[in-house]
Amino acid sequence: MRKFETLLLLSPELSAKDRDALLETLTGIIEREGGAMVTVDQWGMRDLAYPVRKLMRGFYVRLEYTGPAPLVAELERNIRITDGIFKFVSVKLADTAEEVA
Repeated sequence: MRKFETLLLLSPELSAKDRDALLETLTGIIEREGGAMVTVDQWGMRDLAYPVRKLMRGFYVRLEYTGPAPLVAELERNIRITDGIFKFVSVKLADTAEEVA
């Protein structure tokens, strides 16, 4: 099991209810693919350095999770087809991770 991190830039127009539903969906994908969530860190609304889709603000969320390598490909595939996510980046934090209880 490897440890990964995905940083998401969400639309500022999403309501809190919609954001929670979207994060619940992504968490479900991670668990369905054999991974486990470590943390969901909501950084909140931030000003952007340049316009993204003509907007100057965005809501940042950091997902930290463990799982097999193919999990990231499936998660990113679902992120690309989900409305409300402007940008994302996934990074491998460690080659091995201790089991998450």
